Amino acid sequence: MAQTTPNHTQTVSGWAAHDSSGKITPFIFKRRENGINDVTIEILYCGICHTDLHHVRNDWGITMYPVVPGHEITGVITKVGSNVKEFEVGDRVGVGCLAATCLECDFCKDSQENYCDQVQFTYNGIFWDGSITYGGYSKMLVADHRYVVRIPANLPLDATAPLLCAGVTVFSPMKDHNLHQAPGKKIGVVGLGGLGHVAVKFGKAFGHHVTVISTSPSKEKEAKERLGADDFLVSTDAQQLKKGMRTLDFILNTVSAKHSLGPLLELLKVNGTMVVVGAPDQPFELPSFPMIFGKRAVKGSVIGGMRDTKEMMELCGKHNITCDIEVTTPDKLNEALDRVAKNDVRYRFVIDIAASSAAAGLPSNL
Repeated sequence: MAQTTPNHTQTVSGWAAHDSSGKITPFIFKRRENGINDVTIEILYCGICHTDLHHVRNDWGITMYPVVPGHEITGVITKVGSNVKEFEVGDRVGVGCLAATCLECDFCKDSQENYCDQVQFTYNGIFWDGSITYGGYSKMLVADHRYVVRIPANLPLDATAPLLCAGVTVFSPMKDHNLHQAPGKKIGVVGLGGLGHVAVKFGKAFGHHVTVISTSPSKEKEAKERLGADDFLVSTDAQQLKKGMRTLDFILNTVSAKHSLGPLLELLKVNGTMVVVGAPDQPFELPSFPMIFGKRAVKGSVIGGMRDTKEMMELCGKHNITCDIEVTTPDKLNEALDRVAKNDVRYRFVIDIAASSAAAGLPSNL
């Protein structure tokens, strides 16, 4: 692998972390030329995912520095390759977590590219040419068109950006359980953060009774009045949990902190399913009795394939679903990441990449 190849001739300005301190600073680097299967995108907005924080600080021990984070990217196409037929210059598009997959395995053929064992990601990955991938904390991106989606005209690019990761992460397991086409179920959403708040919006748009389950009683008003949840359970209140036993058909667990799944499983009806999309850094507590006495299942799910991403985006356009965001600028990236670490954002930061170069500390000629 290498940071660049001889085909990396385009100078790009962005923002990178260079060590495990996680401090983000301006960074000038090279991107590849636009190939026959590529589109070049002027990046206008990029969401800040909790994964970005883990990578810049090397929490998982896999970071290749310098790392340019960002996999919730929206912008406008400025160039298309000769093999690209579905996009044109000027199209509003988005790029999520995927940069490359093998295109030949059963998962790729079934548009479950996210489960390809050769998947490479938008940043901190190894592209087909052996170069390290750099993400959306930058002014421009060259992307294989097969991993690019169109943004509906009625959706704003800033509040749409987090849908490319957070959105498809919660949509895909809901689709897997046919919740997007079979209304009238009772579903639970554990955690009301960047993932959870989108899951509530999807659940209501798809016609379900939605219960938010949280450790924070203070979130009840927001869950019900702002997001439209039907019920709210405090997960540390034994009486509330007892009252909610065997009431839910499906639970989507978005929490990324260590916790026991046992009390949550008791909320499911017999044959109910909990899908875990949060990634705690320590193992779950998973007692067997709530599973075996309720014939319940616990599954996992990670982001989504391109078919799911496109379908999600179309449904968001139809139902006018976006993320609740706070816009920040590149010069305030370190402050934003510190606040992400403290869960001090409602509910997702989005970087205005087009903010002035002077404010971002970049050379004026780039």
